Amino acid sequence: MRGLAMIGAMVLVAATTAGCANTSGLPGGWRAPAFADLQQMCGAQQADYGADAQAVYSAVYDAYVANRHGKLPQDQFCGFQAGLAQHYSASAANAGDAQARNAWVAYLNAQRAQALTWRASADPTLRGG
Repeated sequence: MRGLAMIGAMVLVAATTAGCANTSGLPGGWRAPAFADLQQMCGAQQADYGADAQAVYSAVYDAYVANRHGKLPQDQFCGFQAGLAQHYSASAANAGDAQARNAWVAYLNAQRAQALTWRASADPTLRGG
């Protein structure tokens, strides 16, 4: 019994370590495209979102899943990405301004919720019930 517990603990540590080795999600992963690839889908210049890159990647990936499943048209997907880049640029131009940062965070959270809604319409694993 103790041997099974030790094996279970080692598997847990290995899984945790593997998850920590690449927690960004930005390079892509198991069937998930890299952030750069998602940005290139719309032909726009890749934006550097700094510390917010993971949150932006999450939103863009959710929108991508909806796009891939035909629930979000390509032009709307690209407009979504362009809006994120535009708002982030405006926020970055006012670096150090707490009000601008708060506005960016509120916008990003609203966009993440919208992207999750799009994804839920295409991905049955996110639907309740």
